[in-house]
Amino acid sequence: MLALIGLLGGFITGISPCIIPVLPVILFSGGMQSARGEKPADASAEAEEGGAGGVATATRTQAPPVRTISRWRPYLVIAGIVVSFTLMTLAGSLVLSLLGLPQDVLRWAGIIVLTLIGIGLIVPRIQHLLEKPFERLPFLQNASQKSGKLQGFPLGLALGAVYVPCAGPVLAAITVAGSTGQIGPDTVVLTVSFAIGAALPLLFFALAGRGLAERIAAFRKRQGVIRIVSGALMILLALGLVFDLPARLQRLVPDYTSAIQGAIAGNEEVQEAISIGGLENEENADLDLCDPGATELQECGTAPSIRGIESWFNTPGNEPIDLESLRGQVVLIDFWAYSCINCQRSTPHMNAWHDAYADAGLQVIGVHSPEYAFEKEPQNVVDGAAALGIEYPVAIDNSLSTWTNYRNAYWPARYLIDAEGTVRNVHFGEGQYAEGEQMLRELLEQANPGVELPAVTETADDTPVNADITPESYLGTTKVQNFGGEERYSTQTEAFSYPAEQPQDSFALDGAWQLETQFVTPREDAASIRLEYRGQEVRMVLAGSGTVVADVDGERVELEVSGTPRSYRLLLADASQQGTIEVTVPAGVEAYSFTFG
Repeated sequence: MLALIGLLGGFITGISPCIIPVLPVILFSGGMQSARGEKPADASAEAEEGGAGGVATATRTQAPPVRTISRWRPYLVIAGIVVSFTLMTLAGSLVLSLLGLPQDVLRWAGIIVLTLIGIGLIVPRIQHLLEKPFERLPFLQNASQKSGKLQGFPLGLALGAVYVPCAGPVLAAITVAGSTGQIGPDTVVLTVSFAIGAALPLLFFALAGRGLAERIAAFRKRQGVIRIVSGALMILLALGLVFDLPARLQRLVPDYTSAIQGAIAGNEEVQEAISIGGLENEENADLDLCDPGATELQECGTAPSIRGIESWFNTPGNEPIDLESLRGQVVLIDFWAYSCINCQRSTPHMNAWHDAYADAGLQVIGVHSPEYAFEKEPQNVVDGAAALGIEYPVAIDNSLSTWTNYRNAYWPARYLIDAEGTVRNVHFGEGQYAEGEQMLRELLEQANPGVELPAVTETADDTPVNADITPESYLGTTKVQNFGGEERYSTQTEAFSYPAEQPQDSFALDGAWQLETQFVTPREDAASIRLEYRGQEVRMVLAGSGTVVADVDGERVELEVSGTPRSYRLLLADASQQGTIEVTVPAGVEAYSFTFG
């Protein structure tokens, strides 16, 4: 079942617009280069000359062996892609984290190798230098054909390192499993089958390119030209990857596979099959024993480790913290994101508890788990934490490794751990701060009987008591929610207009908009968003630079947007209400979402 799902998911990805950037390289270098060329004219002449007179043959200087192109080249290129993609997806992130290397180092290595191979195809002497280290391997050569069996495989390895398949449910499951280290037989089967499925369309194009070259005489006679063109295409692809041009190219083509991907994502059998144990492992299996709504201490197993962290701050020397080293202390782990309005309301309580109980043995750790790409920039996180007054240690979990190791799914989420390292309470979302503080006080007293605790903190609880509010509304195409317009919400749609009737709890666009995966931005001078909302507070996550003007129920509000992307307040009323907000966004400003309280 997993192999079939992997093949299907990979094949759908392989026919999606994501293969467009690598297609020219596959057609020329993967296919046309392996075509049978014309037989050199001087070869037959030399044979006849040798047959007619032994003297002429004896006095002729022996020509160097002719390098031939392996007929296996298309298959070797595709095999390299499968091997590279599989290894990078399953183990790349973990290996790089263990080595302390940046997460994009393998991608840059692939770009460099791709460039070198391209130069080698244009300048054969450089290709010979690149292949020389492999010539000592007996299974990669024979007496008459240097490195014949090697041809194509290094190219495939490089392409696999830079090839980024379009995201889908199968790839998401593989990525999460790889980032959390849950690499069992099921994960390997799913990953390999996905890689093969994604590579099959590429193999088709490679073989089609070879067939085309063999049927057209002009191609057969100009293998040298094909070789140079192949090298130039590789160099162009490498340069394009440096400047992220393939991603822009993909946005110009409608994603004709999105409906199929959606059908797969919504299938319950598929969801169950690719859950790969629901991310459950030996570390987090007992977390199910905790009731997230409990107001009394429970026993929920040893706390899972903090893993896959990119960097730390607010620690001595920004050094990492190991939970094992905190035995004897009560630990509170808070999962948060700095632009999340729910987290912003929760943070004052974390700050108050840190200030009040740190000397009594409480260690608060914030695990920053990003929702948006801009939240992965470490300096943005540092600035966001400073703006919220956070002084306790923060771990930047850009790969969501710790997030998934705790099987978490909420911003914010609290995990209370006793001095023995056992999880004693789990709480998802805002609220229950009084109960949470009472439980951490109990654990502090258990860890150090007779300890003198300070008075209970009196931080105001701003958790909305009225659940009748508009849900968070994302504006990017990958997470869009609550769009009330009549147009197709896609990167291909440029012109929008307000609908005659707009549903409650929805937004609509008017004007020329450029829709990206995580945000929207005007294509021209300015464009507008109309929001039908319910709630006491309305905020908007914005980035870029410019003045955003909003009509909030007839009142003008101006927002000066600049610096680190963050949340800006549009409305704060005395009580929950419903109304209409029309926001005019200037060029140069990016709009990410609306949040409500």
